[in-house]
Formats: sequence, structure tokens, C-alpha cells
Amino acid sequence: MSGLGRNPERGFTLIELLAALLVLSLLGLMSFRGLGTVLDAREHVRIESGKWQRVQSFFARFERDIRLAAPRPVRTNSGAAAAWLGRTDATQAPQLEFSRFASTEGLDTARRMGYSRNDRQEIELWLWPGLDVAPGTAPTRYPVLSDVVEFELQYLNADLAWGSLWPVLPVDSSIPLAVRLRIVLGSGEELVRVFALKS
Repeated sequence: MSGLGRNPERGFTLIELLAALLVLSLLGLMSFRGLGTVLDAREHVRIESGKWQRVQSFFARFERDIRLAAPRPVRTNSGAAAAWLGRTDATQAPQLEFSRFASTEGLDTARRMGYSRNDRQEIELWLWPGLDVAPGTAPTRYPVLSDVVEFELQYLNADLAWGSLWPVLPVDSSIPLAVRLRIVLGSGEELVRVFALKS
């Protein structure tokens, strides 16, 4: 009779092993999905962080450049050009063009520069080699921010009114009191910044 009794040292049955494997595989599947979600979220955060770092870098560059703006007209092959030119139609020239002094750090020189949006939805920085432009001198153009659907500039005049064109008078060689910059990114965010130029 003792040989027919139950052996306390016997192993797991096949059903118990299958049930354990099923539980372990479900836990593994849930862990894999959780890890996939974490990795997707991390990639999304990396892409968004990179986008906002590029936007912040563009705003910092734009602010630095316009704060160095100088009320100095320039000589061109077609005559004199105003110190600050704001256009709405920027097919052949930048939307914003201005004279800029050198920075106090001595890292750059006084020059003519501009900003505009191209057909590839990039904001471009236009750089001329100096302030007065020699005949036939073309600016060097660099993309500074991509995936920009709209790029709009407005200028604050002495009457504290915003306008899309500058100068208001053809003989005016001044620069605006402030610049309002509005961009719309391809992902739908609309950003508006106002930069004061004179105290």
C-alpha cells in the first residue's frame, strides 16, 4: 500500500507547467509593450525637445541681430537704401532687411542682413559682406529654422501703431520702436514675440 500512496517529492504536472508558462508569457508581453511605450514616449520627447531648442535658438539669434540694428542707410548699385526695410512681398529680396553694427564681443562685423521665408518653408538669414553693397554682390543665404508655415513681421512706429511696411515715409531712415514676429510651425503651434529696439 505504501508504494501506491502519493509521493510528496514528485514534480509539477504538465498542466501546472503550461499554466506557469502562460502567466510568464503574459507578463513578458505586458513588459514588452510597456517598454515599447516608454521608448516611443522617449523618442517623442527627444523630437519635441529638439524642435523647441531650434525655435529658441532662432528667437535668440533674431533678437540679438535686431538689437544691434543701426539707423544707417546703405549705398547700393541702384542708389541709397533705408537703414531698415520691411516688405510684404519678398520674392526678390528678404522680407526684413536692415543694417547692423558689430557686436561688442568682436565676433562679427558691421553688415547688411535680412530674414525671409523661402519656398521650402524655411526661414533664411541673408548676409551681405558689409554695409555698403557693391554692384553685383549677392547675399549668402542660410536656413535658420525649418518647417515654418507662416512668417509675419510688423513694426511699431512713432505713433505707436503696428504696420507691415517700413519705412512709413520714403525718406525715413529711422528704425522702428519694436518688432512683432509671428511664426506658425508645421505642427500647428503659433508663436508671437515682441522685441523692443529703442528705449
